[in-house]
Amino acid sequence: MTSSSSSQISPVQGLHHVTVMASDPQRNIDFYTRVLGQRMVKVTVNFDDPGTYHLYYGDRSGQPGTIMTHFPWPGAARGVRGNGEIVATAYSAPAQSYDFWLDRLTAQGLEVRAGVRFGQPTLTVDDPDGTWVELVFEDGAPVEDWPGSPVPTEHALRGFHSVTGWVEQTGGVRELLVGQLGFTEVGTETDAHGTRTRFRGSGDDDGGAGVGLFVDVVERPGQPRGSFGAGSVHHVALRTRDDAQQAAYMEQLTAAGYRPTPVQDRQYFHSIYFRQGNGILFEIATDAPGFPDDEAVDELGQHLKLPAWYEPRRPTIEAHLPRILSPEYGVTLGTRDVGTRQVEKEEVAASDIQVLTAGRPVEQARVAAILLHGRGATAQDILSLGEELNLSAFTYLAPQAAGNSWYPQSFLAPLEQNQPHLDNALATIDALLGELEAQGIPPQNVVLGGFSQGACLALEYASRSRVRLGGVVALSGALITLDGVGNLDGLPVFMGVAPDDAHIPLDRFQTSAELLRSRGAAVDARVFPGLGHAVNAEELDAMRALMQGMVGRA
Repeated sequence: MTSSSSSQISPVQGLHHVTVMASDPQRNIDFYTRVLGQRMVKVTVNFDDPGTYHLYYGDRSGQPGTIMTHFPWPGAARGVRGNGEIVATAYSAPAQSYDFWLDRLTAQGLEVRAGVRFGQPTLTVDDPDGTWVELVFEDGAPVEDWPGSPVPTEHALRGFHSVTGWVEQTGGVRELLVGQLGFTEVGTETDAHGTRTRFRGSGDDDGGAGVGLFVDVVERPGQPRGSFGAGSVHHVALRTRDDAQQAAYMEQLTAAGYRPTPVQDRQYFHSIYFRQGNGILFEIATDAPGFPDDEAVDELGQHLKLPAWYEPRRPTIEAHLPRILSPEYGVTLGTRDVGTRQVEKEEVAASDIQVLTAGRPVEQARVAAILLHGRGATAQDILSLGEELNLSAFTYLAPQAAGNSWYPQSFLAPLEQNQPHLDNALATIDALLGELEAQGIPPQNVVLGGFSQGACLALEYASRSRVRLGGVVALSGALITLDGVGNLDGLPVFMGVAPDDAHIPLDRFQTSAELLRSRGAAVDARVFPGLGHAVNAEELDAMRALMQGMVGRA
């Protein structure tokens, strides 16, 4: 899988930041600033969901390799640690500070686990949401000391040492990190969880020094996958110098089949995201512009900063954000009082059909996606699109059809041959929309999407129903019936298909698109030669754009 252009691209330096889902924002702030002594370098919002904080902690100026970030969703259920995710983040601590940190963490009432990894002493604790936070004691590279830290300078943490991922097999991660991104494999050892392999980034331009150099991967064949929730690492960001290098990596990763997202403007860095086959979500983030881009270094973390495109909505955003207090500055931000009630993960029942859920807990979401699987597939299959889309504002619902089929015959068969199954399937969508509306998410904040048979069902529901949806995505699908009436009033619709798809005739696809347009829908219909009966990166990008547009309107 190694690209022929890899030798022309500078190796990735190491870690840029780690992003974690939290629950209570104040407990999160108190732990990372008062216990670990990190500076809160930025208070902003999740750019995909401006009703949620995005909190950044690091050294004095927020250098790459020191930044831990959190999306706090009050009341969110705990995640379950497992394969396919980053499970721990390790900070570098001065070698002589072991006793200081052992005493400090124990005095905080934390359960401290001691160990040794690759010959270096370690301490591990759980943060308030159960995230594993580790300290590795070594003579590491210095960072910018934060004078306001409660931790004395000689014992202060020095940015990241490493992250640890749990995977089914290490080979795929090796192919990515070494074959594509220029890491070096430096050793293996066995611990209580499995076989651990360490990979090292290139470091800075000073001969290989730097913070956040290591990615550890523990191979755990046959073990269960993780379940995302509070305490789960959403993604790990790797560091590259500038936009040109990032663009080169995006080209190389695309050629290697990793399907990176388009570049996302995160205000303080630019990002692309992609998921490795074991399940871990990676990001490549640029060093620039940096956190002092919109406020002076001495002012970092004292103000709610919004990107320009959200400034017109500042009063509404501030009204929805929980009240937080920064103990470093005595600054109160946000206005809404929230509790810390923990809710359980759920499987929603509608019309006697099991519905799997993922993404943001429904009680905390403002937007949703109902995803409909194809014939012979499962709800879990289509739910994986949520991971590919990487839109944390959304709650995802994927109903499971009885016998893995929504209706028994081809969508082109006479209508009566698919009854009453088709009507029951349409009623299931109605029931799910009713469940969401009861939770405060109206139909206009819901995207209905599907693949193959599920795509046909999604289009048919939008055509027949008088419910105004937020958007429809049909991946390899077309209308079941062509006799719908009524104004679709600008409904955003994305449709994609191969010209020779054996299941979806091209003329039916084109006729469906024209019919929906004639009724007022805003249809983006694309034909992809060579696609087959599958989903490609361009379709996912279009789906992501449609859904991001809905977030902006919600």
